[in-house]
Amino acid sequence: MTRFLVLLDVDSTLIEDEVIELLAEAAGSLDRVAEITSAAMNGEVDFEASLLARVKTLAGLPERELEHAGRRIRVTEGAEELISAVHAAGGRIGVVSGGFHQVIDPLAAALGLDRWRANNLEISEGTLTGRVVGRVIDARAKAETLREWAAIYGLELRQTVAIGDGANDLPMMKATGLSVGFDAKAPVRDEADVIMDVRDLSQVLPLLGLRG
Repeated sequence: MTRFLVLLDVDSTLIEDEVIELLAEAAGSLDRVAEITSAAMNGEVDFEASLLARVKTLAGLPERELEHAGRRIRVTEGAEELISAVHAAGGRIGVVSGGFHQVIDPLAAALGLDRWRANNLEISEGTLTGRVVGRVIDARAKAETLREWAAIYGLELRQTVAIGDGANDLPMMKATGLSVGFDAKAPVRDEADVIMDVRDLSQVLPLLGLRG
């Protein structure tokens, strides 16, 4: 029986990096992509439109750069401790991300996450096309994922926790039992139940009653 569900954002939450910026650096579009990312996380532009615009700058990037980006990822301090403690307490933990399955899949598997959902980059003949395949994981999709996974585990929404930093995390944070703004942007700081400015995910454990 699952006791509770913890759902995290990935970029700048589970990890210290913005994966699309690592890819954009390789593609020579970092300055433009970083500018759009900042606007999206602060709720200044529509997330889906911003994502498609950023991904478009990656057209022509060799697929091997996805693996290179994955090797550069820095997992946030305390993430492994949080995952282990949640599992030990009978909980489940997953991520839902505006990032990309091609990078998140191996990371999530290595960390022992229970579930993960992200966008899929379109690849043709070993090269990124500058497009995504399927539905974009935007703010609405994040909230829907929270509800879907809670139902799968037979949980009420009050038995869920959402951790994020950007405007696209707000709908899932509003739906959850406890929302944690992790080194959060201004829109999240105004709405989250708890604000954490220390970049250490193990600091979530006392909120869950898993550490004094």
